[in-house]
Amino acid sequence: MEKKQKILVIGSVWPEPNSSAAGSRMLQLLQLFLANNWDVAFSSSSLVSDYSFDIESIGISKYSIVLNSDSFNVLLKEINPDIVLFDRFMTEEQFGWRVANVCPNSLRILDTEDLHFLRQARHKAFKEKKEFNQTYLFSDTAKREIASILRCDLSLIISEFEIDLLINSFKIDKSLLHYLPIFSDKIADDFYDSLPSFNDRNDFIFIGNFWHEPNWNAVQYLKETIWPSLSERLPKAKLLIYGAYPSQKVFQLHNEKERFYVFGRAENAYNVIKKAKVMLAPIRFGAGIKGKLLDAMHCGTPSVTTSIGAESMFGELPWNGFIANSIEGFAEKATQLYSDENIWLEAQNNGRNIINQRYDRNLYEENFIQQIIRVQKKLEIHRQQNFIGSILQHNTMNATKYMAKWIQEKNK
Repeated sequence: MEKKQKILVIGSVWPEPNSSAAGSRMLQLLQLFLANNWDVAFSSSSLVSDYSFDIESIGISKYSIVLNSDSFNVLLKEINPDIVLFDRFMTEEQFGWRVANVCPNSLRILDTEDLHFLRQARHKAFKEKKEFNQTYLFSDTAKREIASILRCDLSLIISEFEIDLLINSFKIDKSLLHYLPIFSDKIADDFYDSLPSFNDRNDFIFIGNFWHEPNWNAVQYLKETIWPSLSERLPKAKLLIYGAYPSQKVFQLHNEKERFYVFGRAENAYNVIKKAKVMLAPIRFGAGIKGKLLDAMHCGTPSVTTSIGAESMFGELPWNGFIANSIEGFAEKATQLYSDENIWLEAQNNGRNIINQRYDRNLYEENFIQQIIRVQKKLEIHRQQNFIGSILQHNTMNATKYMAKWIQEKNK
């Protein structure tokens, strides 16, 4: 009988699956570990919010931890995990050296969510009103994030574009990377029959967490540039804006005369998406794959997005609607999709094909678990082959250790 695996997840925040794609992704991973009969513990130094998922209700142990404190070392010894998963590179920076010190034989996994340095590089190019090129990538954030990837035994990458970037531009060995997108159940052939039809739907929708800068920028872009053109073409349609953590500046965009409605957080994202006719997602910078666009496919709601919005999401398959990068092109394609039932139904079917062929959980779950087991069995050799990672681990452990000790003393 195989030994029961113990996994400790260290989160920058407590999972909020109804607030962001990152929260949904984390809950998926936790449920996958539970389904494999692993002992799962989750820890975070952040405060629990009203929207945090009750992880204890599904059998996960919960621990509040403190930054720069040896109390975390005590917890590590108590749990003695076989696997430790960090939810972002910043979490690995804060706690990775303690894990390596106290539990050197624990497999260390980094869930990148998306490549932060890629998102920041594109944002910087956008703010400077310059075309993005690879020189923007070589930033301090890139050095930190790639160092974190090298220090870990396995990093989960959500986008094929990002896998290629790491291997080809930064020469990361592919043995350290594992492609694991947000996955889902297959959509049955008759599932869309239970959803509102083309004629039963109205209006456009955008949804996204407003803490995420690309979402806020997209809403501003819709308000100032795309919607004026689109609303002239469709004088009865409304644009409905939903998203977690909206600030006052978001609500100030609300204007009923312009048929631009800002509602803030949706209690149930699927309920509002499935009633809309078309999702608009003019994402101008960012990284990873977009949870809102996957949700739209599940809801049978076609979308219009940009090349960055759809990046790495559809492979060789036709998109769930249209991809447009110009203002006029975006408004024209959105009008076409909103007005023509045949085009809309074809786009809806494309979304089902994308989900079923690229995001079916059966393509990824077992393979991921087996990859973890394979690396565990040859962990010493795996680390020897990643000697640069060992050097970074050694140097970082010493530097971070003394900084943390200094902060501890200062706090006393």
